[in-house]
Amino acid sequence: MAPRTSGDSVRVRVNGDELALAAGTTVAELVATLCEQTRGVAVAVDREVVPRSTWERVVVRDGAEVEVVAAAAGG
Repeated sequence: MAPRTSGDSVRVRVNGDELALAAGTTVAELVATLCEQTRGVAVAVDREVVPRSTWERVVVRDGAEVEVVAAAAGG
């Protein structure tokens, strides 16, 4: 799923679904696999919002609970 070459993987829950990710996957890499556009996207890991400015540095750890939310226009 993520572009890491390590054989290790981690299990995480993303928006309620369990996924296996390559060890070392960052929030930015995860969002890129889930969303066509990143504008209007917010991410929380273990109930803490991850600022967009840190997505490239924050590694998704084994057992993490991740919520990825995209804003939708309309009313």
